Amino acid sequence: MTATPASIVTGTAASADGTPIVFDRGGAGPVLVLVHGAFTDRSHPVLAEVARTLAPWFTVINYDRRGRGASGDARPYAVQREIEDLAAVIEAAGGTAMVFGGSSGAALALRAAARLPAITRLALWEPPYHVDPGAPELPHDFASRLTALVDGGARGEAVELFMVRAAEVPADLVGAMRADPSWRQMEALAHTLAYEAEVMGPGNPLPAGTAASIEQPVLVLNGQNSPAWMSNAGTALARAVPGAVHRTLPGQDHDVAAQALAPELLEFFARQT
Repeated sequence: MTATPASIVTGTAASADGTPIVFDRGGAGPVLVLVHGAFTDRSHPVLAEVARTLAPWFTVINYDRRGRGASGDARPYAVQREIEDLAAVIEAAGGTAMVFGGSSGAALALRAAARLPAITRLALWEPPYHVDPGAPELPHDFASRLTALVDGGARGEAVELFMVRAAEVPADLVGAMRADPSWRQMEALAHTLAYEAEVMGPGNPLPAGTAASIEQPVLVLNGQNSPAWMSNAGTALARAVPGAVHRTLPGQDHDVAAQALAPELLEFFARQT
């Protein structure tokens, strides 16, 4: 392990298939692991700021999911491997952890919590399940389409397909985004977009059986300004998880601000019961 000037320690956990998973560890106290959604890794400013904000109360682990940042990757992809990655990170951090997941990372965290007793509490930000007709319509073979584009060298087209079909970004706006320096970073992560589609499942259905099996305390969060279908997904998920709490953050949309998210996580994860 190597220490950075900001009192953050960078370490590596070996997943079950041998893939190295790199993480930043900072703070002191009960362990809290952050699970990212699409287009992000541990350098992303929102969860990096959440980690810094919560470090006085928790040992915060901010990791690169496989295929991102400094972590390794392996084919064929399987959601089970990502669950094993999270399990390896938790084991490296001490054996048990509370977990936060954002967007498709929330869906991954939910699936992991159903299989990993090491996860003791769970907070979920807007997992994009499709529970009503207002949700975007996705092709059943969305993951394979994304993979085919990346394998064919069309990373930009894969990013555009995901942005337009899954994130509901207008096509003309996506076209303008191609001129922004951030586009190159999104293209670098294009191969992981199929991973997000695999985590969500064909058509992004709410995994009612998985949700009903969760025994840990769960907090589901939505933004007041997010699309109605996302709010409805949060409501449906909270109803499906026994004892889950559902809260809406005023003035927030899917791109939640760290300053709005961190206090909610502090309040929830600091509870002992």
